[in-house]
Amino acid sequence: MTMEATLTELVRGFKANGRIAIVGASLAGLRAAEALREEGFSGPLTLIGDEAQEPYDRPPLSKQVLKGWVPADHTKLPRLRDVDANWRLGVAATGLDRANMQVNLADGEQIPFDRLLIATGTRARQWPKPDEAALEGVFTLRSCDDAARLRQALAAGPSRVLVIGAGFIGSEVASVCRELDIPVTVAERGPAPLVGALGGVIGTIAAQMQRDHGVDLRCGVGVTSLEGDADGHVRRARLSDGTTVEADVVLASLGAIRNVEWLEGSGLAAGFWGVGCDAGGRVFDINGVATDSCYVAGDIARAPHVLYEYEFLAMEHWDNAVLGAGVVAHNMLSLEPDYYPNLLVPSFWSGQFGVNIKSVGVPPFGDEIAFTQGSVAERRFVAAYGRRGRIVAAVAFDQGKWLEHYARLIERSAPFPPPTAGWDLPGETQPIPAAFPEPGVPTAMPEVVLTGHDPTERKAEFRPRAR
Repeated sequence: MTMEATLTELVRGFKANGRIAIVGASLAGLRAAEALREEGFSGPLTLIGDEAQEPYDRPPLSKQVLKGWVPADHTKLPRLRDVDANWRLGVAATGLDRANMQVNLADGEQIPFDRLLIATGTRARQWPKPDEAALEGVFTLRSCDDAARLRQALAAGPSRVLVIGAGFIGSEVASVCRELDIPVTVAERGPAPLVGALGGVIGTIAAQMQRDHGVDLRCGVGVTSLEGDADGHVRRARLSDGTTVEADVVLASLGAIRNVEWLEGSGLAAGFWGVGCDAGGRVFDINGVATDSCYVAGDIARAPHVLYEYEFLAMEHWDNAVLGAGVVAHNMLSLEPDYYPNLLVPSFWSGQFGVNIKSVGVPPFGDEIAFTQGSVAERRFVAAYGRRGRIVAAVAFDQGKWLEHYARLIERSAPFPPPTAGWDLPGETQPIPAAFPEPGVPTAMPEVVLTGHDPTERKAEFRPRAR
């Protein structure tokens, strides 16, 4: 038997009899399971998730669910095919024993594997003072249960909602409150909303948009404490500038924490920044060596990106979870010459205050911005981001139809500022500083962008390398 035939037989044998465990039963985990079956894997497959619910879609939670358009329990992800798996829902993974190739669960069970996919995602950062976080009326928003509870609180008609943090989730919730005619105050430690993700230039536009819709937006201030009444219900917040806000619903929108604690002691390159891996999803060990048995996908995967000077990026994007899941599923069943890389150009979508905000690329990677189309005054425009003379990202307000064009420019590392599209030109097109916060500023989290997807757009596609 030739070497090629031997290797082919090894792959065929693993597809038939290998054991694969997926820790994380959300979007990336489900899509990876489906892709494994599509690729011909017929061996034992186990999906482990700490939530009792079947996999559900998160982007609608801060939009349609809070508006009351869709019940929280109606957001389950569609099944693209039967995965024929052993579902272990409602039980968390507590440890990884790489020597014995098994995942340890909270109920004492041990799940053996030959290949492991880590897709445990992130969780909402809680209000840091436990006694205040426990007050009735204080919420975070990440899970289906979170959305159901917050929707119930908004439906009860609170006198005022306080949103702590003006990132995408905080801004979307503020938008929903105004649509429901609920008074809302937003407290943001940075100089403007969305500044960590889109920079100060766009943040200034977003701030005016919020104020025009009646949001009591307070920037450059933090919340120092929450206070409750005798019944344990939140009633007011004290801010760092000495003022107080009376509110009976508080949303702590403080970003996300990556679910990697269970990997402590495993010898993998995992920490608060995510799980380090190569472009094909193979996890690095603590010495930077790519493993053959452990893979990662979704929000916690931190991989080098060819378009961004091989910097390690963790992309909390819907399409990154989908494409990354497909890439790692293929690579788990392949030999090295047939590996796929994840060459995704990131994109996101957010609907707030009547405006559809979309982006492609990695805006915080840029240090300059130029408006290339449309009208800022009318809040319908495209702005491109540049770094070292090339385009790295673009953002659109109600002009999403143009972003495919900009995505192609980013893929080609086209010059910045990019050539104009020749239509609907703004009055000023000269590049200016994008005004992203300096590292260490609370809102400066360039690797983390909490986003949604536009369900009308095409899904992510594989882009295997040419042979």
